[in-house]
Amino acid sequence: VNERLQELVRMFKERTEKAKEKLIDPDKFLLFSLLPSSVLSVTTPLSIISLFNSLISSSADLMYVLWMFLVSLAWNWNVWFIPVRWAFPYQTPDNIYYWLLTDYLCDLIYILDITVFQPRLQFIRGGDIVVSNLVRVRWYLTVFQFDVASLVPLELFYFKTGINPLLRLPRLLKINSFFEFNERLEAILTKAYIYRVIRTTTYLLYCLHCNACLYYWGSALKGLGSTKWVYNGEGNSYIRCYYFAVKTLITIGGLPDPTTLFEIVFQLINYFVGVFAFSIMIGQMRDVVGAATAGQTYYRTCMDNTIKYMSSYRIPKDVQNRVKTWYNYTWQSQGMLDEQELLTQLPDKMRLDIAIDVNYSIVSKVPLFQGCDRQMIFDMLKSLRSVVYLPGDYVCKKGEVGREMYIIKAGEVQVVGGPDGKTVFVTLRAGSVFGEISLLAVGGGNRRTANVIAHGFANLFILDKKDLNEILVHYPESKKLLRKKARSKAKEPRQVPAAPVRQETPRLLRAALEMTEKSSRLKGALAKVKEKTNKSSGYIVDTYTQSTNSSLLSSSSPPSLPPSPLHLQPPALDLTEMRTRLRPSLPAPPHFTLHPAVTTTAL
Repeated sequence: VNERLQELVRMFKERTEKAKEKLIDPDKFLLFSLLPSSVLSVTTPLSIISLFNSLISSSADLMYVLWMFLVSLAWNWNVWFIPVRWAFPYQTPDNIYYWLLTDYLCDLIYILDITVFQPRLQFIRGGDIVVSNLVRVRWYLTVFQFDVASLVPLELFYFKTGINPLLRLPRLLKINSFFEFNERLEAILTKAYIYRVIRTTTYLLYCLHCNACLYYWGSALKGLGSTKWVYNGEGNSYIRCYYFAVKTLITIGGLPDPTTLFEIVFQLINYFVGVFAFSIMIGQMRDVVGAATAGQTYYRTCMDNTIKYMSSYRIPKDVQNRVKTWYNYTWQSQGMLDEQELLTQLPDKMRLDIAIDVNYSIVSKVPLFQGCDRQMIFDMLKSLRSVVYLPGDYVCKKGEVGREMYIIKAGEVQVVGGPDGKTVFVTLRAGSVFGEISLLAVGGGNRRTANVIAHGFANLFILDKKDLNEILVHYPESKKLLRKKARSKAKEPRQVPAAPVRQETPRLLRAALEMTEKSSRLKGALAKVKEKTNKSSGYIVDTYTQSTNSSLLSSSSPPSLPPSPLHLQPPALDLTEMRTRLRPSLPAPPHFTLHPAVTTTAL
């Protein structure tokens, strides 16, 4: 029973596929329905049918571009070698079969392109992509008449006139394939201007090539070496004639004067064509180079205008240097000054696709947005702005009204504070978020709670409060989740860096200080020094023993320590007298030296 059910399912599936094909392409269904099933099973396997019935995308199909490159090579063979074989004596009875073999191979490529590839090319009519085979064939025959005319078999006249290369001139009518290849290749190249420069240079070389062929033909017509102006038949004929064409079209000079009417007319036509062709080439080359450097020209113009503005208002030099540094780094890192300027021309759907490919990998890893609606994150990606900050720039300051939220795309920022404003509380890296507490207005306010500066060059995404509120209106659940996360983050205790622990006072010096306390002359002086030290530093210390055994705690950076009391003793008492006073109770070492660093650390 199970096998029978599976067989019925398979039969119904095949019937559904056939009905679907009939609806999509009725012409193909009618064509194959007229053939016997035995013929279809033997001569048309399914893989071949699917291969020849698949459509070629009109956008950027790489395989089709490679095929068009092959067609372009065949067209260039005819363009370059038909004039050479007609003018120069390079086609001889000894090598005529090699020339004909290459010619017919190019003709085969033409035939395959016209019969196999071009009819399968997609085209749009009335906004719809046409998939019908018969309609596509009719459209191709009405649009590409030159392709069909390029295969006119004028080679049949070979039997009457001999093998004349000029009979292959209709092959040049397939010039549309060459232009189509150029357009498709430029669409997939990242630096298309390089190919445009090469193509423009090739146009110039081809003009010189045709002129060299005409010069040799004219010289052979008048007789090689008959006058000083014609080619004398010495050396490599093509190189010599090409050299003459270069000097003529570029009007370098140094050519022999023409003597006959034919020579004068030929030289005049050369001069006019040379001036006209080179003016076109120079203009086209200027357009190519201008298009290639348009972005850099815009960057230079903006930078020069900004520098001119700052100089007119006498902005300080350090500010001007920072502005220049921002321009240079932004251009080198992004290749543009404003990414949004390029995306404004695109439809909303395409901008979202680009934003997802570029920024979603960063934003999706942010803990604040984990658990939110996926579509909400997509809407937020379209509102992000990329801004570059220089080292030391304040991203936001404590007490400011929070209107933006920041997501670190690249680089690092530091949260600083303390009395001097330089104590680093935490360092945030790529993927971190800050400013969300003020933006979401949790805790009853929207003021910044800390200073944030850029540590090195930092590239940040900025989300405005207005844009975020407009997005969260449509996603109430995500709004509650974001506020809950921001509220819990605001209640987290601040991490304050602990003050460095002071080193313990050496035992020998501590014993010396205790004995000095008991002496009558030093007791008053040391007590006064201790009082001044406690008042200036803000620490309460009862005895030197307590101060040496405890650590100094501070909410900010530790203050500078007072000098040692040993440096403030009366001038009448020196080290020898102190040893004499301490001798009855504590034997003095053979050599005792007090280092300033040790006494400063001890107190």
